[in-house]
Amino acid sequence: MRILLVEDDRRVAAALSSALTRRGYEVEHAATVAAALRAAPCDLVLLDLTLPDGDGTDLCRALRRRSAQLGIIAVTARGEERDRVLGLRLGADDYVVKPFSMVELQARIEAVLRRAAHAAPERDVIEAGPVRIDVAARTVTVAGREVTLTRKEFDILLSLARQLGVAVSRDRILLDVWGTTWADPHTVEVHVGSLRGKLGDPRLVETVRGVGYRLRGE
Repeated sequence: MRILLVEDDRRVAAALSSALTRRGYEVEHAATVAAALRAAPCDLVLLDLTLPDGDGTDLCRALRRRSAQLGIIAVTARGEERDRVLGLRLGADDYVVKPFSMVELQARIEAVLRRAAHAAPERDVIEAGPVRIDVAARTVTVAGREVTLTRKEFDILLSLARQLGVAVSRDRILLDVWGTTWADPHTVEVHVGSLRGKLGDPRLVETVRGVGYRLRGE
């Protein structure tokens, strides 16, 4: 799960990057508006509103125009009501005033990512090789054979299918299925093992060492 941290104070950025990395996120740091606009695609942006080459509110507006699903949290010392209202109206999903605790920030990140995932357009049917997932009916067939999955197994499969052919981190699966990353990653391994057994071909769900899992799309 990628986070773009837009923060011009390098000491603050270093501390935040370290804390987020320890929690399993991949962090890219940008110290300016220009660097943020050049950054690679990400899942969420932590955005300081005071930047050396422009106003963070303009950057927030530009990022929101690029993607309606991108999570954006303003992280700033601007605590006045008018600043919070302006940030939210320009497209931020949440607003955190400095100083803050990592526990609070983690909770807000998880909440924004959940909302972004639920707001994403959902296909009625997703097909991955012999696997066919009817999202609305919550049914799965493999080569025409119906497979009975538990709710967690189905949600794990759907999390992988939404990013077909892409390695999905264990933290992303925990967030999609359990609603938090504060859980034992071994829980994911156990459920994936059960899911593989029910699909009948362990190769359909590949382990990506050091990252997570990938649902084969061919």
